[in-house]
Amino acid sequence: MAKGTAGKNYWALLLMILAGVVLGGFIGQLSAGVPALRWLNYGQTFGLSNPLVLDLGILVLTFGLTIKITIAGIIGIVLAILIYRFL
Repeated sequence: MAKGTAGKNYWALLLMILAGVVLGGFIGQLSAGVPALRWLNYGQTFGLSNPLVLDLGILVLTFGLTIKITIAGIIGIVLAILIYRFL
């Protein structure tokens, strides 16, 4: 059987990308205190700065989502895709 995407599990790719984002964000946070590596924590935050609150009387729902994309997170995503592709 030829090597291709026919046998690939895309749930594994999603899981690896999420792991790359988490590890990249963690490395970015750790490198924020190191002057030579401070650029890894540079990024942008997207989402709702104030959560949306829906008060239904007996039930209160709060909706909020914030995503912080950093350079370390992007590097983690790229590494996760490369690892997935070569395995």
